[in-house]
Amino acid sequence: MQALLIYAMKKDLPDNIVEDIAIAVALENETVETKLWYVYVINLKDHPIENVLITSKGYGEKEGKQVKTSTLRHMIPLLEGKASALIEPIDEQTFGLNNEYWLSYYIGRDIYDKKFIFLPESIIDSNFIHIPIVNKPGVMIR
Repeated sequence: MQALLIYAMKKDLPDNIVEDIAIAVALENETVETKLWYVYVINLKDHPIENVLITSKGYGEKEGKQVKTSTLRHMIPLLEGKASALIEPIDEQTFGLNNEYWLSYYIGRDIYDKKFIFLPESIIDSNFIHIPIVNKPGVMIR
């Protein structure tokens, strides 16, 4: 009975498709010794999104062992249209893992959510683009 109820509730939810929202890993600063990386959420829409909640975590295999990072949660009350917000710094040592960002937000009373996953070794120079709005080099998922 409970499974039927959950199915009935889930099928009643609208298919709110996430469009014009991106997560980007950007090269913030580079010296001879180190590179500084930040993760951003980018609103490519013309209008704001509200109550933006992002959970981030890394997981995968490193040196033959399963590895998981802590799960972090971030809240952005309002992200204007054509704007970005800093989510967190990211360490290069996690680039060999799956780096997952689960985003949810509201437009009016409608909720949207999407999972963005940077696969292992995807944050590399050959995948760099010029990230819009942030205006830095990096890797972006839409």
